Amino acid sequence: MDMVMMIEIFGYIGSALVVVSMLMSSIVKLRVINTIGSVISGIYAVICGAIPLALMNTCLIMINVYNLIKLLKTEQDYDLVEGGGEDPLVRFVLEHYEKDIRLYFPGFETKDAGEKQTYIVCCGANPAGMIVGEVKDGNLDIMIDYSVPAYRDCSVGAYLYSKLAEGEVHTLRYRGSLSDAHVSYMKKMGFVEEQGAYVKRLK
Repeated sequence: MDMVMMIEIFGYIGSALVVVSMLMSSIVKLRVINTIGSVISGIYAVICGAIPLALMNTCLIMINVYNLIKLLKTEQDYDLVEGGGEDPLVRFVLEHYEKDIRLYFPGFETKDAGEKQTYIVCCGANPAGMIVGEVKDGNLDIMIDYSVPAYRDCSVGAYLYSKLAEGEVHTLRYRGSLSDAHVSYMKKMGFVEEQGAYVKRLK
């Protein structure tokens, strides 16, 4: 394979990554992949002498880096809203994301939320994630621990768990069926298997 062909392939890879980034539901993943694609495309443009294209990619890189820094420092922008399973905001989130929720919590039905305790994390005016469950003697038995697609970078869970730890909740426990993807998330967030349940101690 000659050098010209290798450079062309390099350029195609950069363009492909930029396109693929637009398919990401997670804002963080979108920004990261788009940045990598823009770096590759920018290098390709410099090699080819396409200065306008190189300048455009440089601008994209700076915009992505700026927004990534903001996204990774969003804890102060989160708010915790407590309520019950019949609250309008809770019902809206459960019904709007019903199909996606069932992908991660196969046994969950929206009607099961009933009068259960709910904790919704909002980023600005947007619901970013929620826990639905039952609190008893400091234990929160979780029905669902869900983040909407745009906020699946673990920051919602980290914020929510820290806020719960400030209150009466000292232990999180989940006993239901889970998808493999959510099992991976729970282990990453510090849950451990104990007697057929996933448990995380906050205090």
